[in-house]
Amino acid sequence: MEDVERWWNGAWGRLARRDVWLRKDGDHWEVEALAGGVEGHSNTWKFFCEPDARAFLDRLLDDGRGGWRRLTVGAWGRRDRKEQPDRGGP
Repeated sequence: MEDVERWWNGAWGRLARRDVWLRKDGDHWEVEALAGGVEGHSNTWKFFCEPDARAFLDRLLDDGRGGWRRLTVGAWGRRDRKEQPDRGGP
């Protein structure tokens, strides 16, 4: 699974923090939403095409609060999340 995009709501702290990933694996796509930082709760949705995955991602980011920031995929990718201590930042 390849991380394509990562978004963070700009909020600090485990109660307010939200992260969203868009991933691709061949022709399959998934969106993961994490609430609460490293020890939080996540949900994952799977899609058969990019437009459907991006439409769902847009709905998640349209939360009425704004502040979402697109982060560079790489060092903070999903696979690193459990190994990195939550320092409150992206």
